[in-house]
Parts: sequence; C-alpha cells; structure tokens
Amino acid sequence: MRFFAWPLSIILFIISSLFATSAFAIGKVDLVVVNKSESSMTVFNRGKALKTYRIAMGDNPVGHKLTEGDQRTPEGRYILDYKKSDSAYYRAIHISYPNDEDRLRAKALGISPGGQIMIHGENPNSNLSPEEAQQYNWTDGCIAVTNAEMDELWLAIEAGTPIEIWP
Repeated sequence: MRFFAWPLSIILFIISSLFATSAFAIGKVDLVVVNKSESSMTVFNRGKALKTYRIAMGDNPVGHKLTEGDQRTPEGRYILDYKKSDSAYYRAIHISYPNDEDRLRAKALGISPGGQIMIHGENPNSNLSPEEAQQYNWTDGCIAVTNAEMDELWLAIEAGTPIEIWP
C-alpha cells in the first residue's frame, strides 16, 4: 500500500500546483468593473475584489462610445454574454454593447453605434511585448489584457456576468 501512496501523493501535488497558478486561484467572478481613467479592470465575487488588471483600450478612450470607428470604449452597465475562442486577438469575451439606450441614441443622431466590443488578449501582429503593449491604448474600443490574464479570465467568467465600465 505504501508503494502506491508515495507516487500518488506526488501526482496530486503536481496537479494541485498547476491549478494553484490557474484562474481557480482567483475564483469565480460575478462582477467586472472597468475604470477607464485608471486603465484598470477589477473582478469581484460577492463584493470582494479578487484581482485588478492593467488594461489597454481604444485609441480615444475619453467619453462614451457613440459610433462605429470612434475608437472609444463604451461606458455603462453591460453583460458579458458569450465567449469567442477563435478571436483574432487570442481569446475574447463579448460585451453586450450596444444596449437599447445606445441604439436609441445612435438612431436619434443618425449614426451606427458600432459593436463587437470585447475583452480580449494580445494582438498577435504587434512588435511590442505584452507588457509594453499594455502601456498603450491600441484597440478599436475593446478592453485588452495579456494572454496569460485572458486565460485566468476565461476560466473565471461565465456568460451572463455583468460588467460596469466607468469613465
């Protein structure tokens, strides 16, 4: 019996070490809050902040997204409604922009509100390291994190999780 217990305990230690460095370490997320002015995104569970990420946004981050191509990240309360594993930027979690209010505003202004706003990983065509890229706002209005951070978020966030994007 002892002969089998020792190898089994080694295997269990290795497996637990792998999971300790994964998203399970941050736990399940029930709210995501983006603070555009601080270039940060904090994930929460039951009101407790689990982790804060440095983010990159659109080239023109000040103000609410109004129209397609304005390079702005929207502001307001949305839902992270689905995951896209085959994103052009590693992985992506879709933000439910535009909502009804965004559509009404765009209609009143006679413009398209745009869409396809997501939290996603790195740009595979960038010459910058992931850490360097996070120092710049380079997306078309999305919220970018590193691929390693996207792996954490991918496991911790389920479809239907609310996201608040603050100015």
